[in-house]
Amino acid sequence: MDTKTTRNMQISITDSFWGHTRKLVRTQMIPYQWDVLNDRADITIEKERDDPGIPSEKSHAIENFRIAAGRAEGDHYGWVFQDSDVYKWLEAAAGSLRETPDEGLRAEADSVVELIAAAQQPDGYLHTYFTIKEPERRYKRLGESHELYCAGHFLEAAVAYYTATGNELVLKTAVKLADHLDATFGAEEGKLRAVDGHEEVEIGLMKLYHLTNEKRYLNLADFFIRERGRDPELFIRQVKEDAKEPVIDGVYRFPLRYFQIHEPALQQTTAEGHAVRLVYLCTAMADLAASAPNEEARIACEAIWRNIVDKRMYITGGIGSTVTGEAFTLDYDLPNDTMYCETCASVGLIFFAAQMLRLAPRGEYADVMERALYNTALAGMALDGRHFFYVNPLEAVPAKSHLDPGKSHVKCVRPEWLGCACCPPNLARLLTSLEQYIYLAREEEILVNLFIASQMHAAYEGGSLDLAMNCDYPRSGEIRIRADVHDADARVGIRIPGWVDGVSCTLDGKEVLSPGAGADVRDGYLYLTLCPGGHEIGIDIAMTPKRWYANPKVSADVGKVAVCRGPQVFCAEEADNGADLHELYLPEEAPLSYSFEEDLLGGVGVIDCDGLRLSSEAPALYTTDRSSYTYRPQKIRLIPYYAWANRGENEMRVWLSFQQ
Repeated sequence: MDTKTTRNMQISITDSFWGHTRKLVRTQMIPYQWDVLNDRADITIEKERDDPGIPSEKSHAIENFRIAAGRAEGDHYGWVFQDSDVYKWLEAAAGSLRETPDEGLRAEADSVVELIAAAQQPDGYLHTYFTIKEPERRYKRLGESHELYCAGHFLEAAVAYYTATGNELVLKTAVKLADHLDATFGAEEGKLRAVDGHEEVEIGLMKLYHLTNEKRYLNLADFFIRERGRDPELFIRQVKEDAKEPVIDGVYRFPLRYFQIHEPALQQTTAEGHAVRLVYLCTAMADLAASAPNEEARIACEAIWRNIVDKRMYITGGIGSTVTGEAFTLDYDLPNDTMYCETCASVGLIFFAAQMLRLAPRGEYADVMERALYNTALAGMALDGRHFFYVNPLEAVPAKSHLDPGKSHVKCVRPEWLGCACCPPNLARLLTSLEQYIYLAREEEILVNLFIASQMHAAYEGGSLDLAMNCDYPRSGEIRIRADVHDADARVGIRIPGWVDGVSCTLDGKEVLSPGAGADVRDGYLYLTLCPGGHEIGIDIAMTPKRWYANPKVSADVGKVAVCRGPQVFCAEEADNGADLHELYLPEEAPLSYSFEEDLLGGVGVIDCDGLRLSSEAPALYTTDRSSYTYRPQKIRLIPYYAWANRGENEMRVWLSFQQ
């Protein structure tokens, strides 16, 4: 089985948890976002932080295309990268249509494709800001223009929409754009030897290559990756040559590592700069390494991966430690209340992890993919599908968000929309394409990466395989897989999560993980060779709530504990525990009791335990009298992290203090 087989797999999700979530995206999120993009939603658009320069009057994204296509008069409004909001919406629509045909949505999406094609310039160029406002400045401010970033998102959307619907116009428009980029950029004489400030075009080019097998697109992606960091002064030199008003003011106050141009991309070994840009770069590098192959790209991806997951990732799968530049900072610097943890960054981390699985079948890649999916990514959307987080804190206090300028980015209620609206449609496109992450065909095996109830059919040389996975995960760790093998043996690798304390597996009623069973377990996967016929596979994973502690080098979490159950991180919310959550203590010996509450937050698991609350009778701000501090018993309730901020504005905390 070749890795490209995954693109030809037939997969349908039957899972109750994710089925509900994807239905919410289909029936609420996509139509709501369509209204927002068309400026007909009666909503308040919030600035993602205290910054008067953030455009928040309206979206205007569809209108920008109408103006660029000559169908309306007016000026461009919004961020220079706002075209990508439309492209990501189109990609989400493609995923939704692939799962559930909808004539109304198909008509809206087709109209968007036609509008985009009309806005495209005769030479293939596509970007509404410069088409409308300053066509003479094409590619002259690449550090801030996001021209290639938007191009990449369109290429991704076009591949998804063509694959889902067979729409020829969207593929024709994408090929025309990619050919324009290939004619414009490169190391050859007469071409522009440059890169975009925000990586993304590399992902889009790789996806178009996988669809068309046109090697020029792979080569151009390779060029952009190799070129990044070769000329660190590129963006500043362009600014001096352009000598006009900036397109986005202030981006050059950030260091070179913000753009990942401080050194050649293939030589980088640590996670630096803007978090979304970094994981988008790594997604493309890993895809390139798995497709070409490219040893330099593989080594760089593995080094950066290790730095992220070992030293710079939050327990929720969030990345990005500071609002300044939405960026990584340094090893073990993981503050809980001033971090960024952008929804897009965790979505990008999932993309990166999926590509790393193509490079090597290591369970840790799927572990991280799962952690980011069930926590930070899912938290980016409210339970109504119409409110969204840009930033995902691990600790939030409403008064501090309102009054501390350094925490203005930390929202305690999800806004209806944001001035920078990259996250809502990015999450939508992830959720409507979720089936792509459950299974992976590589070499001679099918990997089961995520435990999501689903059906899968894959053909391979000499035979085919049908899998039907039934589970209620993560509510239950009981997973049952029916495998029907046709004509030739099939090899299946089942992920054994790295966080498990106990797991058992049976094949046709016989234990295959017991001592002496001769199980083939490598790098977090249990491999089973299945002969033609029907087989029953049973996996039982212990889902006991567990305490987790951070490395003591993480100063923010010294003396604190987090509680997880399976892949889900749990948190304390004021609605259950009262205010001043920092006063709560979770004793080491207190049992953690899990139960499922059908009527709470749409149905969630909760963890209850006997805790303590610290208080003091001393009225002074400071005291020398330690005896004035007392602990009194208090019941503590924890809910899944993704479900917080759905009961009004209140405090939240992931890491609680514990007593030695």
